Amino acid sequence: MARLVVKLGSSIVAHDDGALRVDVVGRVCEEVARRRADGHEMVIVTSGAIARGMHLMRFDVRPSAVEDLQAASAVGQGKLYGVYDALLRERGVMTAQVLLTFFDMSARTHYLNARQTLRRLLDLGVVPVINENDTTTTDEISFGDNDFLAAQVAVLINADRLVLLTDTDGLYTGDPRSDPNARLVEEVSDFAALEELQIGHATSPLGSGGMRSKVVAAEMATAGGIPTVIANGLRPEALPRALDGEREGTSFPARGSRYSSFKLWLRYAKPSHGTVTVDAGAARALREGGTSLLPVGIVDVEGRFDVGDAVEVAHEGRIIGKGISNYTADELRQIKGMKSNEIRDLIPRASEEAVHRDYFVLA
Repeated sequence: MARLVVKLGSSIVAHDDGALRVDVVGRVCEEVARRRADGHEMVIVTSGAIARGMHLMRFDVRPSAVEDLQAASAVGQGKLYGVYDALLRERGVMTAQVLLTFFDMSARTHYLNARQTLRRLLDLGVVPVINENDTTTTDEISFGDNDFLAAQVAVLINADRLVLLTDTDGLYTGDPRSDPNARLVEEVSDFAALEELQIGHATSPLGSGGMRSKVVAAEMATAGGIPTVIANGLRPEALPRALDGEREGTSFPARGSRYSSFKLWLRYAKPSHGTVTVDAGAARALREGGTSLLPVGIVDVEGRFDVGDAVEVAHEGRIIGKGISNYTADELRQIKGMKSNEIRDLIPRASEEAVHRDYFVLA
């Protein structure tokens, strides 16, 4: 039995004018139902609520104002879920609508609650249909696209595979719409090598993602030990092949050095509230020694943050990693460069570490 996550982008759910791609969504639901009948646990992450609402409200183009996007989502979300529910119910599958926000992922307690709920639904044989709650989300607290949400969900439930369905065959060496020499990248095992490629942010007229967001999602999922595939959801055979692990689209094998779910949450989901700059010795110890960050190694503090907030740790302008601070920003400014015995005279509750190694993850 496998636990599989399938994400449908807006271009898979709807045509450019917002009309629902009933045949494509129906085909995906057929595959999900077939695998559910075989005993697999299935999760759907779907975009398209805003696109559905735009079509029903007869918007000509995707709005730019947040309140218009929220209104379109409010109109479209229930209608979109109703389509999935009807298609899967007629195939004998029970579904549950799950709406998540960035706050649900960034707050640790909410994150764990979401994991518990999703895992219980899967235990009960239910297929969760997940979307971002665009009705209450603002630009400042949005996932920005559902690729990142899908990766978060895959890590959350410890999925065996993540498939991101889009309207292209996968990741190309350039933009295939403008570069006739662009070729499909069939497998990515080294994300650093992708820096040489022109991976764009271009989206469909109805979407908010792009290929870059899919690559970031794949980077996160594979760091959690989850193989990921970007495939063309308009091709009928693409989804079953991708779910079976056959060569399809662009595949991202799971990476060997798997992070814990906590460190994946810290690295990708918990927002940073400031930057702590360290000296060369502290930078080397963090990178190579896996040590904690002590106040003596800090040379500068930027931003406003409290105890328990995440901060980025940098050296010479480059981000080394991210961790949870044991001090407020003002306290770190006061004690930076100081040794532990000096700090205790100023702050009685002083912690030995500014950031403990268990709550730090390399960039």
